[in-house]
Amino acid sequence: MVKILVVDDEADLEILIKQKFRKRIREGEMEFSFALNGRIALEMLEENPDIDLILSDINMPEMDGLTLLSKVKEKHSLLKTVIISAYGDMENIRTAMNLGAFDFITKPVDFRDLEITLEKTIQYRNQIKSTLKALRENNILKMYVDETVLNFMGNKELESSLMENEVIEASVAFIDLVAFTKISENEEPNIVVGLLNDYFDLMVKEIIEEAGSVDKFIGDAVMAVFQGEDHFARALRASLAIRTKINEMPVFSEENNFKPQVSIGINSGEMVSGNIGSKSLRRLDYTVIGDAVNVAARLQTAAKPGEILVLEKNASPVMTEFSFREIGEIKMKNKTHPVTVLEVVSSIA
Repeated sequence: MVKILVVDDEADLEILIKQKFRKRIREGEMEFSFALNGRIALEMLEENPDIDLILSDINMPEMDGLTLLSKVKEKHSLLKTVIISAYGDMENIRTAMNLGAFDFITKPVDFRDLEITLEKTIQYRNQIKSTLKALRENNILKMYVDETVLNFMGNKELESSLMENEVIEASVAFIDLVAFTKISENEEPNIVVGLLNDYFDLMVKEIIEEAGSVDKFIGDAVMAVFQGEDHFARALRASLAIRTKINEMPVFSEENNFKPQVSIGINSGEMVSGNIGSKSLRRLDYTVIGDAVNVAARLQTAAKPGEILVLEKNASPVMTEFSFREIGEIKMKNKTHPVTVLEVVSSIA
């Protein structure tokens, strides 16, 4: 239903409009309300913010149509107004259009012309609403989907390339909030979610600062991917910054005695990047997979609270940038031989 406010001090116009549009009113396509001047119209707009468009005369007592136009432009910038006036000289038309009128109809009213003008105005209003809806949906989508995925979705060949993938050289970091379940067991869900979001927000800022991307949130953990030049060093810097920021956060509550800490595993190497999932079910996850990713996850599992673990072979090229402490060899699931693991201690300034 389109809601139309008619502003005119001539009572006859109300009768004519109700008569000419009675079929569309009866079928619920249009709903008309009426005001005798601009002042009353503004009051009605405040009470009925869902009004879609205005039909307004110019010459009215208390507040004329041109003043109403200027007020509507200030407070209801998306609301469209069509002027209906006997004063159809060029000066009035130009003034009305400059004040934001969508169209101008002269009296006596040609109701066929009015109907066409209403259809044109309604169509324009629907286009504006559709555009705003798309913008809102796009902004919401950006909250849920990584920029890499949005760029991929902009591909003209999206449908045919959904299941394509590529091999990339990158670094992956798994960052877990240690013992966060302690809070989940004793606090209200809304408190748990709010606190977790605060911790995640802190982590994400440091990841973005080092040009990384958040691949996904996994329970109380974050999976981040770093591509491009110096990707391993950037992953280390982001992880060190996250550990520092988390360590600076206060104890959550005396009752739970929860002091936030992270355990982090980072690995670098070749991995497959692309859409993983079911095309027929239309459920896909744009992510990275491969042995290098699995090793990063297992390093995080092996890390103690406050530790950032990496493989010795990956640390060698950045020994001049970071200091490490040797942890020793550990046996990993599905690995034939043990691997030598180092803890990242700090960045060398």
